[in-house]
Amino acid sequence: MQENISLISLESLNLFTLMPMIILCVGALFIICVDIFKKGLARGFYAALTSFFLIGAFIFILTLGNQDEVGFFDMILIDGMSKLSQIAILAISLLFTQLMLCKREFAEHKFAEYFALLLFMTAGFAFMVSTTNLILMFIGLETASLSLYTMIAMHNRKKAIEAALKYFTMGAAASGFYAFGAMLLYALSASVDINEIVMRLSDRGFSPMLGILGALTLMLGAIGFKLSLIPFHTWMPDVYEGSAAPLAGYISIVPKIAAFIVVVRIFEPFIALDTAWVENIFYIFAVVTMTLSNLMALVQTDIKRMLAFSSISHAAFILCAVLAEADNAMFIYWILFMFTNIGAFALLWANNSSSYNESFQYSFSRFSGLIKTAPVTAILMALFMLSLAGIPPFSVFWGKIYIMSAVINSGYIFLAVIMAVNSAIAVYYYLKLIVYMFLKQPETKIYANNASFAVSIVVGITAAITLTAVLLVEFVVVLVRYFLPL
Repeated sequence: MQENISLISLESLNLFTLMPMIILCVGALFIICVDIFKKGLARGFYAALTSFFLIGAFIFILTLGNQDEVGFFDMILIDGMSKLSQIAILAISLLFTQLMLCKREFAEHKFAEYFALLLFMTAGFAFMVSTTNLILMFIGLETASLSLYTMIAMHNRKKAIEAALKYFTMGAAASGFYAFGAMLLYALSASVDINEIVMRLSDRGFSPMLGILGALTLMLGAIGFKLSLIPFHTWMPDVYEGSAAPLAGYISIVPKIAAFIVVVRIFEPFIALDTAWVENIFYIFAVVTMTLSNLMALVQTDIKRMLAFSSISHAAFILCAVLAEADNAMFIYWILFMFTNIGAFALLWANNSSSYNESFQYSFSRFSGLIKTAPVTAILMALFMLSLAGIPPFSVFWGKIYIMSAVINSGYIFLAVIMAVNSAIAVYYYLKLIVYMFLKQPETKIYANNASFAVSIVVGITAAITLTAVLLVEFVVVLVRYFLPL
């Protein structure tokens, strides 16, 4: 045993594959240590430290090029998919950090632990997307999830604590599903590596079918919770409503990126082998999720709850890309969608006011006649809503075009028709907010009471990307194809 251990070299471990995660974890520990020795430092200092470590990890990812790397006992895989998803995760985490520098000071921003938890959470998601090992995926999932539950509760509102408890309870059940599913896959294949599992099961003709079906059903239940696929979506509207607006925006993007990478790594090999029942399950989930979530969004009176159901619908769209094995289209959609969505939540955050109670803070009626009281805010919000609705030439339109083209090219013509119908349904509830802002009389005077310079910069960057997507989409396609060559 000792002789074998001595033979392990640092070169074979290839610790450079762990560097992004190491940078983030070291950053989190450094922030905690600073807080131990010097209490009461300003949130701007911790935000700057957090941004420094996020940018460090971001730069390191960019220096890796497009060559695949394997390290740490072959458990870490830094391929094009891992690099692209980490770039997206780090970019949104960096924008989220700037939103903490809002004009009003909230309870969670007074604690250094909040910033440390953000770095730990980002590292957890980075582990999830950088491995094909079921155990390491689980460790990343739990690291990120536990940090996220705590960050939600730290908002220190009644609804925030309720949201954190609901998220934790449902998340614990999802973790149980994942653990049992991974256990069954190991029992059937004697491996915890996805590629090995698929190869061994394929060699046996996917026998015993009942065991494989049970394992993948449990895994789909666990990941369906993270993606908020129907019927695993019940937690999401309440969590969005109880969370601070920037964190709700973060939840709508980063955990889903990580979960979709896990879906691609676990299920796409089965789809590639023309496993009919896996394809049928994904088809049903995609159709049911996008249709029911859009119908439920129609009747919402709170903007954050509406955006919760909206993000469920967008997740179903991306699930169609997985079904069509269109990884490039999936990433193009995510990159174009994530800036629009975080921009919409940033704008809500800019208009957070202490003058209103929680139930009225983001209601449609509070934004009535906004064009008369805050015309710039109304125009920017209309821009984000039109983009989320898939109206050309804004960003999400191009993402939908790429995914629907991939779905049609894969032969799923009826699915593409359903996607088009659901896009038309979604236009209604996005336009509903625009009608309130532009065509109704003001009920209150609303101003950007929470807008600081940093928040305004985030809104400006996301609005610019949304508005100029027609010019940027070619760059996005080139970027995706650089990391994921066709």
